[in-house]
Amino acid sequence: MLNKKYLLALAACCLFDVANAQDTVFRAEGNPIIRHKFTADPAAMVYKGKVYLYTGVDEAPTGKSNYVMHQWASFTTTDMNTWTEHPSPMNVKDFSWAKDDAWASQVIERNGKFYWYVAVEHATIPGKAIGVAVADNPLGPFKDARGSAIVTNDMTKAVKHSWDDIDPSVIIDKDGQAYLFWGNGICYYAKLKTNMTELDGPIQTITLPHFTEAPWIHYRNGWYYLSYAYEFPEKIAYAMSRSINGPWVYKGIINELAGNSNTNHQAIIDFKGRSYFIYHTGALAADAGSYHRSVCIDNLYYNKDGSIKRVVMTSEGVKKIVK
Repeated sequence: MLNKKYLLALAACCLFDVANAQDTVFRAEGNPIIRHKFTADPAAMVYKGKVYLYTGVDEAPTGKSNYVMHQWASFTTTDMNTWTEHPSPMNVKDFSWAKDDAWASQVIERNGKFYWYVAVEHATIPGKAIGVAVADNPLGPFKDARGSAIVTNDMTKAVKHSWDDIDPSVIIDKDGQAYLFWGNGICYYAKLKTNMTELDGPIQTITLPHFTEAPWIHYRNGWYYLSYAYEFPEKIAYAMSRSINGPWVYKGIINELAGNSNTNHQAIIDFKGRSYFIYHTGALAADAGSYHRSVCIDNLYYNKDGSIKRVVMTSEGVKKIVK
């Protein structure tokens, strides 16, 4: 008779195989990099030699001109060409206080834990809200870290509409202080406590030319960069500062209209000695690209003074990293 320990080990192996079987490996054949589903609002994180790409999923039925988004997707790569899609790590239903709308998000690591900031529609407080989930692994499982939103529409009064609390972007500064940026119509930002789940001080605003939404904050070689969606239909512009608290100096447009999409949402990362600009277009859906978007990646280049060169959007995408 098989002993109990053997049966337990066999069961564990079977469960491991079933879990792994859900992963799907594919190669990017130029832009868009993901063609088997519609993905939008990319955010990326570099962690232990891998790029972790997190996206929303556009699920609107054919002919419906509306954002229908219920869950997020996750992908990883080590060479920017061969990608692994993992089971969906999180759904709006994981936030008991949320109604719907798995909008833009970003994941960051701190002290071995992974914090995922998301924009959703609140179920009881009218308007959009920002939640945060936590996991011990960048691929989840993620769970609501608070049981409530970290930002709700009644906390922000700089603009009158109800969807100004969207598109969270987060950074941990050199001194260990974490900051949350977000907004539509105005750019908000606030300090985060070390637990990454509470604001640590007042919500402040940043005035940027033609700011629409989609702030993305990153740091490189002594400069802070705040890129964002500009006007509507959206381009991507950016500002630079020597301090995360400004003053911010507007530098111009870096990405033009994103193909057949009214929105334009970016992530900027450095990986294995190269810089990448990750964004979405409506390239795979000529009839309703604004609601059936697809993630693309192109190279990003900096000038000697730290300013960013305009992104050249390509069909070929980026080359495979071979080293």
